[in-house]
Amino acid sequence: MRILLLEDDPEMAAAIQVSLGRHGMVVDVVGSMAQATEALRAGVHHILLLDRQLPDGDGAGFVQVARGLIANLPVIMLTARGSVADRVTGLDVGADDYLTKPFAVEELLARIRAISRRPSQIALPELALGRLQFDFVARQASVDGVLLALPRRQLLVLEALALRQGRTVARAALLEAVYGFDDAIQSNALDAHVSKLRKALAEADARVEVHVMRGIGYLLKEAS
Repeated sequence: MRILLLEDDPEMAAAIQVSLGRHGMVVDVVGSMAQATEALRAGVHHILLLDRQLPDGDGAGFVQVARGLIANLPVIMLTARGSVADRVTGLDVGADDYLTKPFAVEELLARIRAISRRPSQIALPELALGRLQFDFVARQASVDGVLLALPRRQLLVLEALALRQGRTVARAALLEAVYGFDDAIQSNALDAHVSKLRKALAEADARVEVHVMRGIGYLLKEAS
């Protein structure tokens, strides 16, 4: 899952980015609505976490701008403005949820999971292919019900491939799913993650394979 965090407090942004990253999420951080507009034009984000008090205005007015760039984009407001009137305003302008600072990361994760379960937001609930199951809400892979422990990058690779199983995923699209805007990417890093993922799936006898489509990308399909 790739998240855009619009937060102008560097310390708060870094703390959220690190915490969500530990749970396998890619978090891109921007500090203004202008920067967020440019980021959303890439069309790669699944959720927007939005502060209200921003250098270029009230973030409440940005909800519809964001939805104009990515239709039905889920939005969670994260703000110190916690009065009833502020919460009502945030929800009335179209935010899906409203979380008042300070908050526990566990609560933010729970709200992200809740939004992920909503129809027409972040489908699919689960993939079953071969002996592999991938739960897109819990963000977990398992083989015949036994949890498959994968490092973060490999899990992100598998998630991106599982979302498009049976179709070739272009290398550029896979890079966008696995790495944030600010990540330093070595030339062979993605190939290394794919290779390790293939080995992990084989060792677990998942009966799925990641095929390298030379010059195009990667394909997840059931083993023949």
